[in-house]
Amino acid sequence: LVMGTVPVPGSPTGLTGLCPLAGPSPTSSIHVYTQREVYGTVGSHVTLSCSFWSSEWISEDISITWHFQAEGSRDSTSIFHYAKGQPYIDDVGSFKERMEWVGNPHRKDGSIVIHNLDYTDNGTFTCDVKNPP
Repeated sequence: LVMGTVPVPGSPTGLTGLCPLAGPSPTSSIHVYTQREVYGTVGSHVTLSCSFWSSEWISEDISITWHFQAEGSRDSTSIFHYAKGQPYIDDVGSFKERMEWVGNPHRKDGSIVIHNLDYTDNGTFTCDVKNPP
C-alpha cells in the first residue's frame, strides 16, 4: 500500500483507499472495491469511490462505514455511516463540515466526496460494507 507524499502548497494531496473484504460468512461475502490512490489539490474536492458486489440481494439493513487513518498515525477514526436508509456524517473531526454522501446502496455504491481538501487529509480511507444477514 503506497501512501501519498507530504504536499506542498498547490500540490496534490495523497489519499489512499483500502480494499477490504467485508462480511465473510459460510454462504456468501461482499467484495468491496476502492481506488488504490486518489490525489487532490489543497482547496479542491475529491470523490472517494466505494463500489461493492454481493451474491445476495441488497438488504434494507445494509450499512456502509468510512474510516480515516491519518498518515503516520496508528489510530483509525470513523467519519461516515450509512444505516437504516440514511447517511450520517460523524459529528467529530475535521471532515464533518466538508463531506458529502454521493453513494446509492441499491446501485452498489458507497462513495463520498470530501470538499476543501487540506494537508491534514493525507492518509488511508477505508470503506466497510455490511449486508446482513
